Amino acid sequence: MTEPILQGRNLVKRYGRVVALDHADFELYPGEILAVIGDNGAGKSTLIKALSGAVTPDEGEITLDGKPVHFSTPIDARDKGIETVYQNLALSPALSISDNMFLGREIRKPGVLGAVFRKLDRKEMERQARDKLSELGLLTIQNIAQAVETLSGGQRQGVAVARAAAFGSKVVIMDEPTAALGVKESRRVLDLIQILKGKGVPIVLISHNMPHVFEVADRIHIHRLGRRLTVINPKEYSMSDAVALMTGAKEVAGPHT
Repeated sequence: MTEPILQGRNLVKRYGRVVALDHADFELYPGEILAVIGDNGAGKSTLIKALSGAVTPDEGEITLDGKPVHFSTPIDARDKGIETVYQNLALSPALSISDNMFLGREIRKPGVLGAVFRKLDRKEMERQARDKLSELGLLTIQNIAQAVETLSGGQRQGVAVARAAAFGSKVVIMDEPTAALGVKESRRVLDLIQILKGKGVPIVLISHNMPHVFEVADRIHIHRLGRRLTVINPKEYSMSDAVALMTGAKEVAGPHT
């Protein structure tokens, strides 16, 4: 039996009297796309924040590659190879594409210039950024030095995904990546997700868009009332089944998948 690459066990998170996570479980397996769906207030955002280091659970355990991990900040998770593409993209509009790709992990010039004067190696950052974008088929972005604010919504999402792909050595988490995009740009992002999967990167996809979820997900984690209700195979359930389970209109039949 394959071991999960990223796992949460009995995760609890309280905010005063509100229980956002109520002994929640989670498993992401190597090379899969796992969709996480749930009604508003179900606790799925808190679950993802716990897995990406944005919140610290009050109880429970998170393991990566079978080893317990403790994230105090998203940087801790990032250092362990978990990259998150947030809904608001967390890009700096005034900075260039390559500067955004390397934000927080800039490459310094070799020798004294980098070590003492902390000069950035812009040529190397631009070269690596261009390589990553072309690897993901994003060469429509002509000028790597152009400001991110000049890009379309889909292109910005592409830069955020390329950044995650470049550094997310183990897991990429995507929070509503197509929420603000039109049909054509959404299609490009879904294609990017498939390209990442083809490279063997496991992906957690949080989305309200059921057609997108059913198109790309290998398994669907349904979150309800602060915990995992069940995991379903999109080939065996319909979209209306998933929504009914998510909203409580339908009960889970038989043992959990």
